[in-house]
Amino acid sequence: MKKVLVLGGSRYFGRGVVERLRDAGLDVTVLNRGSTPAPSGVAHLIADRDDEAGLAAALGSRSFDVVLDQVCYTPVQAAIARRVLRTARYVMTSTIEVYDQIRTDVPMTESLVAASPVDFGLPWHDTDFLEAHYGDGKRQAEAVFADGDVPFASVRVAHVLGGGDFTGRLRHYVERLDAGDAVDVHAEPRPTTFIHQREIADFLAWTTTEDFTGPVNAGSHGALSAMDIARAVALEPRFRIVERDASPYSFDRYAVLDTSRATGLGFSFSTTTDWLGEAVEEIRKA
Repeated sequence: MKKVLVLGGSRYFGRGVVERLRDAGLDVTVLNRGSTPAPSGVAHLIADRDDEAGLAAALGSRSFDVVLDQVCYTPVQAAIARRVLRTARYVMTSTIEVYDQIRTDVPMTESLVAASPVDFGLPWHDTDFLEAHYGDGKRQAEAVFADGDVPFASVRVAHVLGGGDFTGRLRHYVERLDAGDAVDVHAEPRPTTFIHQREIADFLAWTTTEDFTGPVNAGSHGALSAMDIARAVALEPRFRIVERDASPYSFDRYAVLDTSRATGLGFSFSTTTDWLGEAVEEIRKA
């Protein structure tokens, strides 16, 4: 039986991944800080991944066939994980934001982000700094793992909608438009890629059980702009053009993922129109 360690995995689509792996018959262990219990039927370890000694003590002599790292945001965290965790394969949940410096008018392939220079001296412990450098933190974390000896895959996740989305970004549209207010958008909002929380849970569980390496983009077919999202919420949405502080998902750059690698590896994604209306109604019912 394959042994899998999931770092994080206690909320939103991470919990769904754990449940899928458990239901597939894998021997699953969840490691988190203990603020949220792990799903039933899996082992649970409590440790702070930023505390290297505490992490090592919690793991003891355990080794795993695969580690799925849901909560790695910095190169410092990646380096600690490389030193402490014993595994035959490492999978990191990354983000579409690793492409935040790319300017293109065609879907973005994984090769557009080369190995990123790593700087451990930056203030990665500072919450405000980390939030402002989210994409760079993920790029550098990917680079740390890719430079190691353990086979490594990174899943660059599109913007996630549906379910218990704690970000409130789609809710912003629903609440404003249902109240008759306008949403703030760029003069020419560009499209980006989205994925439903069920589908990214499916994809991460699938990736965990496969053996490919390298980065892979994950997103539903059918890119959407901020105006497309608004029109899924209201028949006649109102817009206000702004130069800054636009509504979530309003981008002034083209930010669409090319998912042909994932498709070639054997995973079939849905189309956003299959589930966007459902995601909107979930928010209204909540």
